[in-house]
Amino acid sequence: MLLCHGFPECWYSWRQLPALAEAGFHAVAPDMRGFGQTDAPDDISEYTIGHNIGDMVQLVSALGEQQAVIVGHDWGAPVAWNSALLRPDIFRAVVAMSVPYRARPPVAPLKALHDAGTTNFYWQYFQAPGVAEAEFERDVDRTVRTLLYGKGIS
Repeated sequence: MLLCHGFPECWYSWRQLPALAEAGFHAVAPDMRGFGQTDAPDDISEYTIGHNIGDMVQLVSALGEQQAVIVGHDWGAPVAWNSALLRPDIFRAVVAMSVPYRARPPVAPLKALHDAGTTNFYWQYFQAPGVAEAEFERDVDRTVRTLLYGKGIS
């Protein structure tokens, strides 16, 4: 069982690992690409859904397994359901938490936001390399508290 975390999380968000192991599951919760202590490619083109699916496929192989159930939370959910869609030979079942399955829309989501006149959605904020990082790194403690609890701590 592969457990794909969301944003702004890491493998630790899956604290259910001991309970899953006690229930007889071989469960693995990797840090997703660019999170925690994983490799973080500088080239933003290396963060596609395809790259994330490839990471999960390679992880199943590295674990010596042929198949896995894949579970995703938040942005890990699209990784999970696209992994199952594109590699049903490896991912025999999928669980998506908090983000329902949606087929690929006819217009790219960022273009749809732009065309609708939306200019301040968080996806857009993360598009310019270095902008979010600079803000987050100004006060890492405050950033983490704000992301996890919804308000800055004075």
